[in-house]
Amino acid sequence: MKRLITLSYRNPELPPFSCEFAGRRRRVLDLPLIAWLTLIWVLLWSTLTWANVVTGLVVAVVVCLAFPLPRVDLGLRLHPWGILLLAGYLLYDMYTSGVKVTRQIFAGRPHRPAVIAVPLRCRSDLMLAATAVAVSNVPGGSIVEVRRDTATVFLHVLDADLPAALDAAKRSVWRLEELTVRAFGTRDEIARVAQPPPSTTQSGDGREGA
Repeated sequence: MKRLITLSYRNPELPPFSCEFAGRRRRVLDLPLIAWLTLIWVLLWSTLTWANVVTGLVVAVVVCLAFPLPRVDLGLRLHPWGILLLAGYLLYDMYTSGVKVTRQIFAGRPHRPAVIAVPLRCRSDLMLAATAVAVSNVPGGSIVEVRRDTATVFLHVLDADLPAALDAAKRSVWRLEELTVRAFGTRDEIARVAQPPPSTTQSGDGREGA
């Protein structure tokens, strides 16, 4: 007997956290999308009540069934242990970087800021964007540009006159790249970040300057 509802863990061809309804036409509900649409509905009403949540859930399901999205593999995978490691590292890095930036502000010496090019190992658009967001969330690590064709991010640093500070900034970006890919990347992307970081001479223009 054919199943009326198939969950994603029973069918590897389905997107993560989704379910498929049997019938003449293939209907797949992306559960994170349903949750997101329900949240938007509740925010539009500005009141958190059971009636708004249930109504939003029904509206989200109807919209997704009436206007199904095309199947697109974004290259997103969820690795629970990797997500925990990434979250822990981000919290630790935010604290230590915040202390470091505060010391730099009150150090009483001039700083030479610059924008440096840091080549990455990942190649998918999603992992490039996720790495850039992770780096930008840490104090003192502002991404000013992401170059897709060369998989390079351009990072603003304060102490460009200190070689050790530049090396530490690059290592921090590569560490966040590895943790981000191990949390959300595909098997191919994880294999990429397992390799040594690329040479900075392959990154194109370094655009250093005040």
